[in-house]
Amino acid sequence: MDRATFACSTAFYRDHNSSSQGAFCLPGGHVDFIDKVDSFTYSDFFRDYLIPNHPCIFSAKFTEDWGSRRNWVTWDGKPDFDYLLQKFGEAVVPVANCDVKEYNSNPKEQLPFKEYVKYWKEYIRNGYRSSRGCLYLKDWHLSRAFPEQDVYTTPVYFSSDWLNEYWDAIAVDDYRFVYMGPKGSWTPFHADVFRSYSWSANICGRKKWLLYPAGQEEYLKDCHGNLPFDVTAPTLQDKSVYPRYNQSQPPVEIVQEAGEIVFIPSGWHHQVYNLEDTISINHNWVNGCNVAIMWCFLQDELAAVQREINEWKDPMDDWHLQCQLIMKSCTGIDYKEFYNFLKVIAENRISVLENGLDDEASAKNTPKAAISTLGMLHAVFDLKRTVKVLTSLSANEDFKKLDLTSLSPPPEALLHHLKAAIDTALL
Repeated sequence: MDRATFACSTAFYRDHNSSSQGAFCLPGGHVDFIDKVDSFTYSDFFRDYLIPNHPCIFSAKFTEDWGSRRNWVTWDGKPDFDYLLQKFGEAVVPVANCDVKEYNSNPKEQLPFKEYVKYWKEYIRNGYRSSRGCLYLKDWHLSRAFPEQDVYTTPVYFSSDWLNEYWDAIAVDDYRFVYMGPKGSWTPFHADVFRSYSWSANICGRKKWLLYPAGQEEYLKDCHGNLPFDVTAPTLQDKSVYPRYNQSQPPVEIVQEAGEIVFIPSGWHHQVYNLEDTISINHNWVNGCNVAIMWCFLQDELAAVQREINEWKDPMDDWHLQCQLIMKSCTGIDYKEFYNFLKVIAENRISVLENGLDDEASAKNTPKAAISTLGMLHAVFDLKRTVKVLTSLSANEDFKKLDLTSLSPPPEALLHHLKAAIDTALL
């Protein structure tokens, strides 16, 4: 990122904090289409879409050199089942039944990939009908299971990816997924994990997206405060059930073609349909532009847990710890892990700022190499965002009630190191 763009972006972020994003509305529902690979820079994306939290669509030119687009698709644009079976036939994959509602999602089961492909072929032959329902392969960690496969390369615009940087570092999980499903498969109304950004690239097929800017979901809640399963359901018109639905804006609608990438802003709820037999690559990601939104989300989640079990506060000696455990079981993270998340991100950037990159690190696809690619000013921006959130976390009463002796370094020491690294870098 060049210095002028960095200065402009940091000023924008200072004047437009996360609380203003709920009021954002795209004029006329317009979503920008990015067509030219050579002239669209990371700085353009950072300034025009990441910071203001705007959606956009990247043309198929941005994915045309991916191995999956060359090898996973037949000449007429359909999934190449033979090739996929050859490469992944013995894998076991998560499959959701789109015809069954379980809470506010679809029930999942684990199936051999070859069984799912057999089902899919029969589903097509039977006119897209089956007694088993409409099955959708979702959230498959294919890249983690088959790292040697030439599937895709993450575009530079999405390379500042703290979620996957952290979960790769602790070797526990990742937020990189493959989705495969027949025409008619769909994903119910939701916002992405931790209110992260997401990007989704169609390898083949077409999708329809219904997007609601952050904050609009409040008008879609029912009289009990629950979000709808399906925002197209006629029951939303019933004012006795959904009293504020008529105050909501119409969704922003996107039809995504084969090869195109959709960028979904932080906190935007959405519902997605496969208009054809479709395969897509999807990432969830957080960075310095939306980490404050993630922190607000975690505070809201903890508050919801505390309200739910408030009656047990007095008789339970470890009530605050139990709240953290429940939050982690529901969201995947608690306050202490969030501290460790910020620490890993900060220390990677401090290391690059203080020590630079050695030849071995720069030659590999590592977090430090990605930091170096985006530039030192971007690393400073990341550290400044981390300082702001870490300062808030350290002052949080629920955080202070936890046993923090296991945190190394202690929050005060990490903050001091962060501020010193920023000061040194800006000299």
